[in-house]
Amino acid sequence: MIKLYDGGAYLINGTELIADSSDALAALESKTGIKTTKEKAGEGTMAYRILSAHNTSGNMENLNIKFDKLTSHDITFVGILQTARASGLEKFPVPYVLTNCHNSLCAVGGTINEDDHAFGLSCAKKYGGIYVPPHQAVIHQFAREMLAAGGAMILGSDSHTRYGALGTMAVGEGGPEIVKQLLEQTYDIPMPGVVAVYLKGKPQKGVGPQDVALAIIGAVFKNGYVNNKVMEFVGEGIKNLSVDFRIGVDVMTTETTCLSSIWETDAAVSEFYDIHGRAGDYKEMKPEKIAYYDGVVEVDLSAIKPMIAMPFHPSNVYTIEELNQNLMDILHDVEEKALVSLDNNDIQFSLTDKVHNGRLYVEQGVIAGCAGGGFENLCDAADILRGKSIGTDEFSLSVYPASQPIFMELVKNGRIADFMAAGATVRTAFCGPCFGAGDVPSNKGLSIRHSTRNFPNREGSKVTSGQIASVALMDARSIAATAANQGYLTAATDMDIEFTKPAYFFDKSIYDNRVFNGVGKADPSVEIKFGPNIVDWPKMYALTDNVMLKVVSMIHDPVTTTDELIPSGETSSYRSNPLGLAEFTLSRKDPAYVGKAKEVNKAEKARIAGEDIYAADPALKDIYAAIQKSFDVVPEETEIGSVIFAVKPGDGSAREQAASCQRVLGGMANIAREYATKRYRSNLINWGMLPFVFDGDLPFDKDDYIFVKDIKKAIETKSDTVQAYVVNKDMKEMTLRLGALTDNEREIILKGCLINYNNKKN
Repeated sequence: MIKLYDGGAYLINGTELIADSSDALAALESKTGIKTTKEKAGEGTMAYRILSAHNTSGNMENLNIKFDKLTSHDITFVGILQTARASGLEKFPVPYVLTNCHNSLCAVGGTINEDDHAFGLSCAKKYGGIYVPPHQAVIHQFAREMLAAGGAMILGSDSHTRYGALGTMAVGEGGPEIVKQLLEQTYDIPMPGVVAVYLKGKPQKGVGPQDVALAIIGAVFKNGYVNNKVMEFVGEGIKNLSVDFRIGVDVMTTETTCLSSIWETDAAVSEFYDIHGRAGDYKEMKPEKIAYYDGVVEVDLSAIKPMIAMPFHPSNVYTIEELNQNLMDILHDVEEKALVSLDNNDIQFSLTDKVHNGRLYVEQGVIAGCAGGGFENLCDAADILRGKSIGTDEFSLSVYPASQPIFMELVKNGRIADFMAAGATVRTAFCGPCFGAGDVPSNKGLSIRHSTRNFPNREGSKVTSGQIASVALMDARSIAATAANQGYLTAATDMDIEFTKPAYFFDKSIYDNRVFNGVGKADPSVEIKFGPNIVDWPKMYALTDNVMLKVVSMIHDPVTTTDELIPSGETSSYRSNPLGLAEFTLSRKDPAYVGKAKEVNKAEKARIAGEDIYAADPALKDIYAAIQKSFDVVPEETEIGSVIFAVKPGDGSAREQAASCQRVLGGMANIAREYATKRYRSNLINWGMLPFVFDGDLPFDKDDYIFVKDIKKAIETKSDTVQAYVVNKDMKEMTLRLGALTDNEREIILKGCLINYNNKKN
């Protein structure tokens, strides 16, 4: 199904690949008559041209990108706007869309969610933005319908910000990067590598976009093949995919840990823009006659079979056929792998007990959100379910169209009636099933979902409360086939179905009647509406010459997700309250973390107030006594903070709160073997935290103190390394690395956070 090239390759006329080798350039010249170089051919990618058009740095090695449009949802926009306001925001310089699709049904905290929505609308009026009310559209569907444009770049504060199938390069980042754009600053990155995803062949009937996406994720996630690179979709197979199909593959590229994506566009994409009343936004996108790629993911679409990503990661993939043929062995293997993710001896996780009469039985199906709620996915699923019943046992099915225009068209063409007649429930546009705020299964339940992720607790269960449920990712078609068999796992290719493929008619009047569009019409006289949960960020302080860190958590899992750093689900309602949300930090991974971090922070608060730090933390007296045998250090001038160690933190969501919650509790650093994503590392930096990397055997453990000497000097002099010491009765030296930092990132860390950096500038 999937072939990965060992090295780079040249693409000729968008159709022929030549692997990089000593004689590749000669072969190219022989075939095309064009003499080129690898560097020049690298400029032939679509990604290079788009990035070049948006780069303001003057060189293509280190990019300073300005985006055309911005988008956020109601879990992120309050914190973003509060940060931007504290940094001097006057009006939105580019179109900025505030959608309300994450906290629209979650009812934790009384009026909190609706207070955030009122805040968002008032800010859209004051600063000149677009406000999409709850239940109208999930963030990415609205962007596809109303924002995307050929050759454009969009930045979103949600990790699944991906509109490459429409010719738009989109990036999902933490909130502070949105803030920088609102303040007319830039998104600064080295020129990313570009990997070709070469599609050939045509999918089998019953195979959907999630099947293709999961096959790709399974091939590239663990080996980091596309990590922080741009995935560029090319090849003759693209023409065999509808635009909805392409969108369904594209949105899942986030789970590969790539930076962004871009696709060739054609007449089908032109028709998409025309249907949505935006024909002028179409642009033909294709590589130059010769383009060089840093790697190639070759996908034979005809060989893709219905896939399933078993708990607890989208890369834990099997074909449904393989799973059904080796059911007990694979389920047992998944259970063993789960022990690493769950890390809790009190939880008894089992899947083998779901085998009934030799078949896997699941309790729930969900088709939802930016990945599953598209028009074609739901029409195909309805075709499978028409005239059938999902049964009266435990199995349930819920369907969430991705926008009101899609919902209305499904009502008009009868597909909603098909779902309801079969026993499915149909909901409004909502992202909750993707992060645990809707359709939470029963304890020990297994849910199959066409959504984005299946991390531990992502479906809403709480291990720390003795609960465990799990999600397996599948395509809408195979979910519908399973539903038609009343909960017994079934591949859509095993069903004899004729897909009707009805035409889609987009009715923009739904948005005209409800969406506030204030672009270019900022009104400074508007008073912002604040609910009692909307709280300003606490004051943060500049970095001192040396720092004292106490290790408060050690996470040895191979990968740590942002869901584990700060849970999603019902906690999302508190994201407009930095200190309130911080109470949930690491609650599903290390419940003792918050208390330990607060204890460390007592000493730092005492230091700032000029009080006795030893009264706040008596252990510091012996620690400083040991240090002062070797160095002339003034404790009162040395910042004290907590630090966590994780092997590879930051996989998953772009949520800045994974970092900011540590910061407001007094966190000063992370120490990692590597960072899973650029966006998590950027979040640490933007909140003034030190993104340390350490190689070798760990010389420290939980509750140890680490003294980092001359950290301020190291950052000022652009040193990659800094000397640190694990302090007990003696001093054990270690070397920490900071990794590449831009000049602006260094200044942000020195000032203490992005807010301080911008206040200083202002």
